[in-house]
Amino acid sequence: MSLLAVSNLSKRFGGLLAVDRMELRVEPGEIVGLIGPNGSGKSTTLSLIMGVARPDMGSIRFEEEEICGWPTHRIARRGIGLLFQHSHPLRRQSVLENIALALLPDSLCTMRLSAELERRARRLGERVGLGAVLAQRPDSLPFAHVRRMELAKAIAGDPRLLLLDEPFAGLTAAEARELSGVIRALRGEGRAVILVDHNVKGVRALVDRMVAIHVGRKIAEGSPDEVIADPQVREVFLGTGVLAESAQPTVPAPARGRAPLLEVKGLSVYYGKGRALDNVDLEVHEGEFVSVVGLNGAGKTTLFNALSGFLPYGGEIRWQGAPLNDAKPSAIARAGIIHCPETRELFGDMSVRENLDLAAYHTPASKAAERERWLLRLFPILARRERQAARTLSGGEQQMLAIARALMPHPKLLILDEPTLGLAPVVLEMLSEAMAALRRESGLTILLGEQNLTFALRHSQRLYLLENGRIAWHGEPGRFAEQAGARYL
Repeated sequence: MSLLAVSNLSKRFGGLLAVDRMELRVEPGEIVGLIGPNGSGKSTTLSLIMGVARPDMGSIRFEEEEICGWPTHRIARRGIGLLFQHSHPLRRQSVLENIALALLPDSLCTMRLSAELERRARRLGERVGLGAVLAQRPDSLPFAHVRRMELAKAIAGDPRLLLLDEPFAGLTAAEARELSGVIRALRGEGRAVILVDHNVKGVRALVDRMVAIHVGRKIAEGSPDEVIADPQVREVFLGTGVLAESAQPTVPAPARGRAPLLEVKGLSVYYGKGRALDNVDLEVHEGEFVSVVGLNGAGKTTLFNALSGFLPYGGEIRWQGAPLNDAKPSAIARAGIIHCPETRELFGDMSVRENLDLAAYHTPASKAAERERWLLRLFPILARRERQAARTLSGGEQQMLAIARALMPHPKLLILDEPTLGLAPVVLEMLSEAMAALRRESGLTILLGEQNLTFALRHSQRLYLLENGRIAWHGEPGRFAEQAGARYL
């Protein structure tokens, strides 16, 4: 008898089929890894099992009982726990109090922390390695300790099946290894685990069985070695075959004798005592499309925020031969480095046209109008949404607007941080076509940060692989799978 049996599970969000007839089983005491690129349906699958989202069709059986459509609290009482992808601790309470809250009886009339609950919370904290910091508040702890605290809360209900959504995101290699030990110990207590993470290497080393999904569908299942060797999995993760299909590179590579437009030497960034970037060297020449690829938490966003003047750093950043150190973000933007962030940061109550007009505030009216007409041809769907408020656009339309807004002030270097995040495949293809047209028509210099390696390979002339805050490899796209694929998988 399988502990969990999922069959024909489907979930649609509007026109997006996020989970498509998913089949999944978990045996007692087994660790199953669920892998796939951004937007493949991993987190949605966990949400459906936990009752956070309701499926459109399908069956979810736990210990032979149908739980599909049950409310979350009932599923939790039945024996399933979930570690959410994002941590939301109570910041005014101690670690011990955060854990104890998860132990309170399921009753509105019981809000007091008894001596017995405190002892149980202390034991849980010690079990996940937090015994020395139970009196501290979450804000004073390293990120890895906060994730351990969230794990303690997830096992407070003594679940027989534990769903872990991105437990390694943002952790260093050493922290991920330590957390893996905690997860193995939980399995040793007889619990089964479904593990979702972008860190394929970390998942591979920990799980008994692996399931790969893409655009909501299962594409491979078996032992970790079998799944990683599957041709379809390698194409999804490493983009094998994509270079032959693309018109890449779209712009001739720059002459190597010329000085780089952007030069980064020995860049290091710390968050408290944690080092997010470690001695990073990088250069971008005029007219190049360069990608920085890596998993969640590798340091891509930190790198871009340092380049844009949002973070203090050690090392040197040179722009057109001159140092940028201590320059303010506004001065960096005026110098021609425009950053399109992962979070988009649109003005939601303003229309599409108003967002574009605001970006052209310092541009003469005639040039701004000409630029806007060109951008609306590049992103034709925005032309049909000109008067629509930005917050009412779909995720893909918002991403196109964010890129168009970044292009309005005529940047010399456009930094794109995770532009494909959460996009449906059809929207992703539209964005890819727009990127190709942008390069053909303008020859703009672009620095891209991406987890979606297929997208990066299709457009880039050179790639840097960022791993735990360090450059692990760099070179041309055609050499990536052979020389760096093992590091990515």
